[in-house]
Amino acid sequence: MSFRRLLKGTAVFILLVVLHYSVRPLLGARVTMDFLVIAVLLLSVRMRPGAAALLGFFSGLVADSLAPLSFGAGALALALLGYGASWLKAVFFADNVLLHAIFFFVGKWAYDVLYLVAERRIDLGSLPGQLLVWSPLSALATALAGVVIIVLFRTTLEPQPA
Repeated sequence: MSFRRLLKGTAVFILLVVLHYSVRPLLGARVTMDFLVIAVLLLSVRMRPGAAALLGFFSGLVADSLAPLSFGAGALALALLGYGASWLKAVFFADNVLLHAIFFFVGKWAYDVLYLVAERRIDLGSLPGQLLVWSPLSALATALAGVVIIVLFRTTLEPQPA
């Protein structure tokens, strides 16, 4: 990876993190876009699995620092998500918008499942409703936002074969 490509990828990551902490709170609904998951997924497919897990872990630690009651759940979920996305990178080298949308949808839904199970704050009665209704809707919103990011930054984020 060239230095210029690394710089562009870092700039897109920082932009997504800024969007996560500035735009996402303004939406304020149960169904929100998770720009941090998009950022970790986009960079993880361009990294080795260990580095992707570290990226997810540290991104999760930063997010968890704002939610002390569930500290560690986001770090664990994003670390596993980054590691898994890095292993799946061979599948997503195609320039297919639908494939990216599915990737973001499944990634966000997997993050919610991992986070909610690790967090253990939701009782067993409301967990299926959260995982089967609200998490897929949030994953759909995240997938739509991810596709918009991919389309806007197509030249910056174009993958390179391993």
